[in-house]
Amino acid sequence: MSKPVMIVTGGSRGIGAATALLAAERGYAVCVNYLHNRSAAEAVVAAICDAGGEALALAGDVAVEADVMALFQSVDSQLGKVTALVNNAGILERQMRVEEMDVARLQRVLNTNVIGSFLCAREAVRRMSTRFGGSGGAIVNLSSMAAKLGGPGEYVDYAASKGAIDAMTVGLAKEVADQGIRVNAVRPGVIYTEIHASGGEPGRVERVKDSVPMRRGGNAEEVARAVLWLLSEEASYCTGTFIDVSGGR
Repeated sequence: MSKPVMIVTGGSRGIGAATALLAAERGYAVCVNYLHNRSAAEAVVAAICDAGGEALALAGDVAVEADVMALFQSVDSQLGKVTALVNNAGILERQMRVEEMDVARLQRVLNTNVIGSFLCAREAVRRMSTRFGGSGGAIVNLSSMAAKLGGPGEYVDYAASKGAIDAMTVGLAKEVADQGIRVNAVRPGVIYTEIHASGGEPGRVERVKDSVPMRRGGNAEEVARAVLWLLSEEASYCTGTFIDVSGGR
């Protein structure tokens, strides 16, 4: 039997890389999508292949419609029709108050985090949906606890973009529930990944971890395990569901 096919957007580092590695371990053929860091994406692919798995790295900006369409077409031809999508690609700008934000920043964040997730979900639905001759599948969106907490004084724009992902998850889940597609989301809390450096504070987890009831930051593998559970048959009656991987925060 052919392997189920997964696309992980932003799969070259952090939560995306951890998800790609765990997915391959559990039998998926994995497309590791990346924007600029080709060497990091190829390192993830090499680790998968060295362990006997199947993977490929494909460049593409999820905020660009043509790139998204090309990404899915390449996966169609090289791995097969996608059965699992992890909408992980996202950006975080430098910590800033709302009154300081310019429109270019807002457009960058919303284009990648929101429009990119919509475009990838659209292409996945076109392939998975029983309405279009597909055999079903599952989508997991990476939201954030920021959607609930708001990100005040740091990145309200990022938080707002993840609030949009929460709404998208609920709406799309209901829209395609009778077409063999489940749509769920994971909300990571403070996780040790490189994204904090993009916000200008690489050590942010250490600063805020005492506000977490468990008194520690999480790791990418802990998030990846939640993602893989939602994609699995163990979650077969879950759609429009959220798992907070946040240490109780």
